[in-house]
Amino acid sequence: MVKPIYLALGAIPVIVAILISVPLLTKNEIPMSAANPADKIEIEYTKHQLKKISYGITERVGAQKTEILFIKNDGSVKYSVTEQGYLQPDIRSKLDKDKLEKLKALVKETGFINIPSESFLILENATDFQKSNVKVTLNGHVNQIHWPEQNATSDFIPPIITMVESELDQIISEIGE
Repeated sequence: MVKPIYLALGAIPVIVAILISVPLLTKNEIPMSAANPADKIEIEYTKHQLKKISYGITERVGAQKTEILFIKNDGSVKYSVTEQGYLQPDIRSKLDKDKLEKLKALVKETGFINIPSESFLILENATDFQKSNVKVTLNGHVNQIHWPEQNATSDFIPPIITMVESELDQIISEIGE
């Protein structure tokens, strides 16, 4: 028979572990402390709206619309759109310091810069889909990742990639307003 004192002593580390892990697991934001002012980051985010065109025997995938968002370390932003082969005038903007720090923290804290540059296979029946690309340079380390939208591939797209994508899409929507 186990003595109650041993049960109480064994429960203490479990209780401490729960008290430490619950706040970390329930927090849905990236800590801003992950980024420091000495970090240098550049992000180039490209979205292609692709359409598969069939010519009888052959098929070709062409871009209907291409959007490029380029963010420099000082927060300056350049947004370019090419639609139906015509380049629209660039939109230039500047990110506020908090938004830039949030992006730096997101890239550093999630380990985005260390994700392997794997390719995702496109489904044969995918005819109209979006393919994205992010090239991140953080403190001299470069990583470039290409991925299609989830309904155009049977591969699993990691949540880290979709989290970075949603942050960059939010910046694009704020610039376009």
